[in-house]
Amino acid sequence: MIDNLSTTINLCSLNFGTELDIENDVMLKLFGTDGVRGTANIEPMTAETAMRLGMAAGYHFTRGAHRHNVVIGKDTRLSGYMLESAMTAGFTAVGMDVLLLGPLPTPAVAMLTRSMRSDLGVMISASHNSFEDNGIKLFGPDGFKLSDITESKIEMHIKNGLNNHRVTALALGRARRLNDALGRYIEHTKNTFPRGLRLNDLKIVVDCANGAAYKVAPTILWELGAEVIPIGITPDGFNINNNCGSLFTDMMREQVVLHSAHLGLSLDGDADRLVICDEQGSIIDGDQMMALIGKNWHNSGILKGNGLVATVMSNFGLDHFLNEFGLILQRTNVGDRYVIEKMRKDGYNLGGEQSGHIIMSDYSTTGDGLVVALQLLAAFVEDGRPASNVFRLFTPLPQVLKNIRVPSTIICNEVLNAPSVLSAILAGKQKLDKSGRLLIRKSGTESLIRVMAEGENEVLINQVIDDVIDSIRKMIEK
Repeated sequence: MIDNLSTTINLCSLNFGTELDIENDVMLKLFGTDGVRGTANIEPMTAETAMRLGMAAGYHFTRGAHRHNVVIGKDTRLSGYMLESAMTAGFTAVGMDVLLLGPLPTPAVAMLTRSMRSDLGVMISASHNSFEDNGIKLFGPDGFKLSDITESKIEMHIKNGLNNHRVTALALGRARRLNDALGRYIEHTKNTFPRGLRLNDLKIVVDCANGAAYKVAPTILWELGAEVIPIGITPDGFNINNNCGSLFTDMMREQVVLHSAHLGLSLDGDADRLVICDEQGSIIDGDQMMALIGKNWHNSGILKGNGLVATVMSNFGLDHFLNEFGLILQRTNVGDRYVIEKMRKDGYNLGGEQSGHIIMSDYSTTGDGLVVALQLLAAFVEDGRPASNVFRLFTPLPQVLKNIRVPSTIICNEVLNAPSVLSAILAGKQKLDKSGRLLIRKSGTESLIRVMAEGENEVLINQVIDDVIDSIRKMIEK
């Protein structure tokens, strides 16, 4: 039997956090669980809203007499040009100088925000979403994503009007390119790899998702001595995450087997997420990655907090594995920002998500797929065994996740509080009893309800999920 696996239902508003009435200047909701996100050139991902956001954020972070500046990075989406220009206009309108980084991973923006002593950092990306979408993530001067309170204050600036925040013609900001941004991030990332180790004699497939890391990822691995087989390195503005990257791993897996590579690395569009596969092309998820890093750091005496932080989605097998070493697993709501908040509050230096967002606060203020990859590669080089042996530390419990798309006009509570849906959830709970758990939540980045069940009996958990999904579908179709 499985202990302490309780049924979990997270009921939350299905306002997808992205609606703005520009004509009436009425803020409904701008920030979601990971910044602002939506379809390009449709509110809130329009030039008008991006400019207003730039003005509001720039005004909020303008404190003191020094010359203020913001760094702006982006991934490879076509709409990045529009949003980058619009935000530049907003920042300069309130007197803030802008440093343009060009296509660069999200963690590079966080790093450069601190390195350049900037007052604010911006990443224009919709992460793993397709090219039609885009998003805006904001970082404070400490390199961390903004708190809910700060985001609310920025929204209030927009709601209250921005006319009084414009500076005089003499005080307008300037914009320029930071031409060596790629090189700075490459050196920063390489310096996280143990000195004295190299990747010589390793053949590595790396899938850059036609995204933000298409230049830096192959370069870092090559400079450390690996034979690199890069894929997803020909962005055209439309092909980011298109049958490539961390959500579409078939190409990476095929290339690993075809080239007899030692392993494969797959990044998402903004390179803050990593998924890997072993020499046989079998996927290794974030739970196994955290288990390996956590064990190694514990043995080396550098793991802080006597454990690590993960979300409610992480497999219960990870708990069992950590317990064998006297370590604990602290769980948070889904979202790397909640993991980071818990880590900062309670003094942990390792945390992450099953999806591959891994945060190592000794090296970065946010998830960094390439820094994580180098930690894993260091362990792989030192161990000497095949990847299929090194990266599989525990047997996960059967866990199934299924999604159902929900029209944005439907409110989550109306769906999940419907008698028929509640009845299906209760029935599922009773079927699982104490041998499993059920998690139902709204996606923070897409119009989806996610239904996950975990337990000893895979047939049973599939049945429970299908029953809940069916009840939600019938409610939506009414």
